[in-house]
Amino acid sequence: MLTYTQSSLERIRFPMLSEKILYWASKPVVRTFVALALKMEIRRPSPFPQGGKIFAANHPSTADPFFVAAAVREQAFILINNLLFQVPLFGTYLRLSGHIPVKVGEGQSAIDSALKHLAAGHNIMIFPEGDLSPAEGGFHKPRTGVARLALASGAPVIPIGIHLQRERLHFIRSTVRGEVTYGRWYLSGPYKVTVGTPLHFEGNVEDRPLVRSVAETIMHHIIELARESENRLNPIQSRLDLAQQVG
Repeated sequence: MLTYTQSSLERIRFPMLSEKILYWASKPVVRTFVALALKMEIRRPSPFPQGGKIFAANHPSTADPFFVAAAVREQAFILINNLLFQVPLFGTYLRLSGHIPVKVGEGQSAIDSALKHLAAGHNIMIFPEGDLSPAEGGFHKPRTGVARLALASGAPVIPIGIHLQRERLHFIRSTVRGEVTYGRWYLSGPYKVTVGTPLHFEGNVEDRPLVRSVAETIMHHIIELARESENRLNPIQSRLDLAQQVG
């Protein structure tokens, strides 16, 4: 488990006032959109553990970080692709909110920033797939960042499974700093969220087989929760699939 000096924790606490103000200012905007546009249904244990937590979810749409934040109702600092920090205005919002850019080839820097937040008792949100889930459905294999965070910090991991109607996704092409990117925006429709019970892990973060095993365990829980969300969205199809399996 990593520890940080008092001075390093003070440095990360110092900007928290502006970040909290921006969080509370933007919270009603997200909540209003979720209430008006989405048919969000949430199943989650209550209450969450006290202190820093790692929220880990699958990633079917670009807006998932904000929808998940609305679902868990706790401030969390999100690990986000650095490209989004380059988008005018939106990137400024991300920086002022204290979210954590993940740059290609500099993943450890993002992990270190997240660990400082966890040590200060703040929540972290991460999407273990490292990218949007496959457009045709399913899941990518997890990257190891979530496992390294869990093992190095000792913080509990809260797995979250999301399911939505893929046919309602809007694919939007944009160019940021000369790089073409495709957003996958979910503007309306049912959005099912299932939150699992906290997962706890111990061990040496330098043990690569252990790190990979922990990442896969977390992703397994996320997939099971996403399937539970899907079952609530499509109960008839789920019963038909179960009948075919039994038959």
